[in-house]
Amino acid sequence: MLDTDSTLLVIIDVQEKLASAMHDSSALITNLQKMIRGALLLGIPIIATEQVNLGSTVPDVAGIMDGVRPIEKRSFSCCGEKQFMNALEKAGRRQVMIAGIECHICVYQTAVDLAARGYEVQVLADCVSSRTSMNRSIGLERMNSEGVRSTSAEMSLFELLKVAEGDAIRALSRIVK
Repeated sequence: MLDTDSTLLVIIDVQEKLASAMHDSSALITNLQKMIRGALLLGIPIIATEQVNLGSTVPDVAGIMDGVRPIEKRSFSCCGEKQFMNALEKAGRRQVMIAGIECHICVYQTAVDLAARGYEVQVLADCVSSRTSMNRSIGLERMNSEGVRSTSAEMSLFELLKVAEGDAIRALSRIVK
C-alpha cells in the first residue's frame, strides 16, 4: 500500500508540442490536475520532466505544480538523467507513482528502469496516454508484465489518505469530483 511518507509522484513530459496529440488528451489533463492537486494536499513530493525540443509543460499542468521546476531530459527513461536520479535520491522515497506521456515510450522505460532499481512503481493508468489507444494499452500491458502495478488517480489518493475523517477527506472529495 502507498504511504504518504514513502511516496512521490513523477510527471513525465506533459509538454505543449505533444500533449494535444495524445489519445483523449482532455481526460488526461483533467486526471493529471486531480492527481497533482491531491498529491499537494497530502504532502507528496512531485518531480516533473520535460523532453528536449517539445516545449514547456502545458500551462494547465505547470500552473498548479506549486513551484516544481521540470528537469530537462534527453533520454527516454528519466533514469538516464543524472539530475532526475539526484532529485529522486534526495527525496528519499521508494514508492513512485508515474504519470505522463507517452505511455509506451518514456513512461514505460522510466517505470521499468525504476522497478529494476528496486523502487515500488505504480503507473497511474488514467494519467498516462500515447498518440494512439493501442500504444497506450501496449505500454500499460508491458509495464504490468514487468512488475509495475496499475492504479488510478482516485484509487491512489484514497489509498494514501487511509481514513475518512478530518479536513483532508473533504478537500480530497472535492478534488476528485
